[in-house]
Amino acid sequence: MYSKDQASQLKQAFWTAFGQYISPHLSAEGLRVNWINYKTGVKHLHFKMQAEKKEAFIAIEMSHPDPGMQELMFEQFAEFRKLLHGLLEEEWDWEPLVQDDHYKTISRIVKRLPERSVFQQADWPELISFFKPRIITLDEFWSDAQYSFEAFK
Repeated sequence: MYSKDQASQLKQAFWTAFGQYISPHLSAEGLRVNWINYKTGVKHLHFKMQAEKKEAFIAIEMSHPDPGMQELMFEQFAEFRKLLHGLLEEEWDWEPLVQDDHYKTISRIVKRLPERSVFQQADWPELISFFKPRIITLDEFWSDAQYSFEAFK
């Protein structure tokens, strides 16, 4: 068991290592990008990577405070489902209404990597190999799809 500080330091070490590993990769538009804190340019729409004690996941999260707008965002992504899954070369889980870690109702499109821990350094290569191609592919997808989300800006 780790103390809160130790857990925080391990997570920070992992994300620093991941950031150093992925930083040479440019975005689909040829620009430098902060992959860990990816900016979609749309408020309440995030590409989120999370590594915890028992699993990791990467997700597209919609957290608009207006439930109707959040639903519209989710439906807009549904229009791109075939394209998204084609680029990712895998199916992701579509969760129209779930609670996040702060008990806020969000919509999420997510891919999970179970039974891996950010607290086990032996799992780090697999975590990096899980996150890297997916965030790069989400960026590729977003470089085309973002224009369909202009109304949400």
